[in-house]
Amino acid sequence: MSVSLDHLERKVDQILAVCASLRDENQTLRVHVAGLEAEKAALARKIDITRERLEALMTRLPEE
Repeated sequence: MSVSLDHLERKVDQILAVCASLRDENQTLRVHVAGLEAEKAALARKIDITRERLEALMTRLPEE
């Protein structure tokens, strides 16, 4: 019986270690995703500014 409890305790410790590892990985991924979302927003703003500038330039082009 003691062997079974020792085995169970080792398994529980392994599960706890995996959970801690996954929690850390999840936090790292959340930070990474937040950075990517900020980068995406910045790029979207640049695209909008560029579109506006191109539209303004197109209005200044002579008609054919």
